[in-house]
Amino acid sequence: MKGNEYDLIVILGTNHTTAGFSDISVYPKGAFGTPIGNLEIDAELAGELLMKDSDVNADLSVHKDEHSIEVQAPFIKYLFPHVKILPVIVGKPDIEMCTKFDKALADLIKDRKVLIVASSDLSHYPAFNDAIKVDNTTLKTIAGLNPKEIVSVMQEQLEKNTPNLVTCGCGEAPIITAVILAKQLGANCASIISYSNSGYTPVGTADRVVGYGAMVIKKGTASPINDVDTLITDNTYKLTPSDKKALLDYARKTLQVYFDAQVVPLPRNMNSMLKMKRGAFVTLREHGDLRGCIGHMSEDMPLCTVVGSMALQAAFNDTRFSSLAREELPIVELEISVLTPFTKIKNADEIVMGRDGVIVKKGRRQAVFLPQVATETGWSKEEFGDQLCFKAGLEAGDWKDAELFTFQADVFSEPDFR
Repeated sequence: MKGNEYDLIVILGTNHTTAGFSDISVYPKGAFGTPIGNLEIDAELAGELLMKDSDVNADLSVHKDEHSIEVQAPFIKYLFPHVKILPVIVGKPDIEMCTKFDKALADLIKDRKVLIVASSDLSHYPAFNDAIKVDNTTLKTIAGLNPKEIVSVMQEQLEKNTPNLVTCGCGEAPIITAVILAKQLGANCASIISYSNSGYTPVGTADRVVGYGAMVIKKGTASPINDVDTLITDNTYKLTPSDKKALLDYARKTLQVYFDAQVVPLPRNMNSMLKMKRGAFVTLREHGDLRGCIGHMSEDMPLCTVVGSMALQAAFNDTRFSSLAREELPIVELEISVLTPFTKIKNADEIVMGRDGVIVKKGRRQAVFLPQVATETGWSKEEFGDQLCFKAGLEAGDWKDAELFTFQADVFSEPDFR
């Protein structure tokens, strides 16, 4: 949208903070401040709207602690620095009230170049896989541009009793308002342009997530609405060179963005198969020497997320080393080891040195060596077993009567792509 010239942006927010508020509140005058400058409110339009629709008020207390409009303001200021805004909080998803409001507003702005922004998250707080299913349904329903259907489907999904799901969209009311208003202004189709949920971030947890999506409603030719995300269950997929480079680039970007802004990026524009659930290690080397290495063994997270998370862990939480410093990042080389599923073996005779990674487990103690450890150290199988036991806090030779598991790893590093 950058480059388009709008003379007004209507920001539709929801009510998170004022219990019992079920009307529509417009911020009547002044400006919204952002770190990069103020956004002036179209006070003349706000006044006309207040006179035209009796359901609209100028209750500033509703806006005081509400964030749904404020979070949009910096992006709008950056993209459209001179535009005026009309901040509106819609208190409830009442189709009749929203339609009445939209008719009044559409009549006032019909001859202007206007962008309508509806601010809302998607699902709160199901597990990762459940969020993908619920959010797929919600986004595709919104794209159908049928307000009654949106209300109905959101309610139906809540009634399915998905664990921890408390809403399908915290901004249901502004979403409905935006759909009705867009149609009154001539829009006839929608496109889903982005989806993610907080389970994809390299930090946090995947058992309670929030969903996020982006959609454009416009006048034009409708395109097929496909699933916005897919649950990948095929663990036999072989990584392509472009997949490997994408994972390495994401690992480096994760570290760079963290150093620059103390936030972490989402994995974007990757082959969907990189969302398969696989374990992985990320290794940092500096002038050929180990600088950090940490992995996630369980097959319970998307591979792309594991890579970002382990890049951070290897850089900052490998207790054998001090935390990585910003000035080291340009000279550090990243290596990723993507793991195959684990296989329990009867004894060490089944281990193929240099091919197999090995997990030793005895009682509550366990440790792992990646396949490349045998090649890099030149250890014999007995030395390999003893060192693995030492790493686990066990005694030399304990591997002979411990549980042993093997796995393989697809290992690749940044020098492979230079």
